[in-house]
Amino acid sequence: MPEERRLEEQLISQEAERRLSNQLDEAEQIDVDVQTDLFKIVQGQADGVSLSGKGLVFKENIRVQDIKLQTDSIAVNPLSAIFGQIELNAPVNAIARIVMTESDINQALNSELVQNYAKNYNLNVEGENVSFTMQNMQLTFPGDGKIQFQGLTQIKEKSNTRLLGFTARFRPRTHANPIILESFDCYQGEGVNFEVVLALMQKVKELIHLPDFTWDGTKFKILNMEIIKHNLILLLETKMRQIPHSVSEISN
Repeated sequence: MPEERRLEEQLISQEAERRLSNQLDEAEQIDVDVQTDLFKIVQGQADGVSLSGKGLVFKENIRVQDIKLQTDSIAVNPLSAIFGQIELNAPVNAIARIVMTESDINQALNSELVQNYAKNYNLNVEGENVSFTMQNMQLTFPGDGKIQFQGLTQIKEKSNTRLLGFTARFRPRTHANPIILESFDCYQGEGVNFEVVLALMQKVKELIHLPDFTWDGTKFKILNMEIIKHNLILLLETKMRQIPHSVSEISN
């Protein structure tokens, strides 16, 4: 944390760090900087809050290699803030930079949290309802800044259930360009008709093209994605309803 800070800034920030650390499963390093002074806190104001951490492990054993988050000026509950619990009186804009290793991402993809999210997608194939569930998901970085996603999906149509394995390769979203799906290949799926494969391919394309996602009621917009040395670097913006102070809120 910065060395030259007001005493009240330092005390509030240290207590906020302690509260946050106690709610994490693991943290190699974590720093919280509440940018304010006693006069502003009494008035329920702060210039902003910054958070940085390394090796953070949240609920469901989801790990983040590195995170940096900065909020705009905020309106807070003054009594709670004095004791290091930053309770927002209004939503606040924030920018976050998150780094996840290839291993971190694959561990998250196969966690119970993500597996529950990946169940029971519905497709309309020539007027018939077809559902599919993602399994055995794996993400790799084959080089040249590309991302490769491999998965096995269980497809249910009428009374039939089949497995289809596929690999999708795409270029990540940047400030200038959207995600570009370069290839979609099936490597397993005997008996799955072409129309179902097309519908699945379109669904995967829709999912990877989403400019934002919602987690526990908080919406995140993806501004930029970058691959550096088998690390995925995400730049996100969000409107936070609460500064994290519990495990469920940290991860959203």
